[in-house]
Amino acid sequence: MRTFSTFDELSAAAGEELGTSDWVEIDQARVDTFADATGDHQWIHVDVERSAEGPFGGTIAHGYLTLSLIPWLGSSVFALETPGAKLNYGVNKVRFPNPLRVGKRVRLTVTMGEVTDLPAGKQITLRHVVEIEDEPKPACVAETVVLLLEG
Repeated sequence: MRTFSTFDELSAAAGEELGTSDWVEIDQARVDTFADATGDHQWIHVDVERSAEGPFGGTIAHGYLTLSLIPWLGSSVFALETPGAKLNYGVNKVRFPNPLRVGKRVRLTVTMGEVTDLPAGKQITLRHVVEIEDEPKPACVAETVVLLLEG
């Protein structure tokens, strides 16, 4: 795992691939729990029998479930141990190029994007690719933004 302790280390890593997480299986229980948390019970996600006859031959994970895995999967790739607050500032771009079928495994590759100086610290962009095992296209590609405020 890559650990960043200083702002200088972050700046030096701009444009570098930081690493890839281990594989994680996406099971129906995780999808159902996400559906309960968000109220999104669309049949393509939660109705196993009906989805078997649907366009993907089974249930698929919510796109936003896939996106929500990024911080957790990313925590096994890199750590920000810089002093001060670390704030999720948002997402510049998100795409879901391929449906994530339940029962498949995913992993995350993270690349450091721009590292920008701010009066109170740094702003970093991170590129995330959520790969699906044995699939040619990823489930999710996202660029996130984090603010690191000096403490």
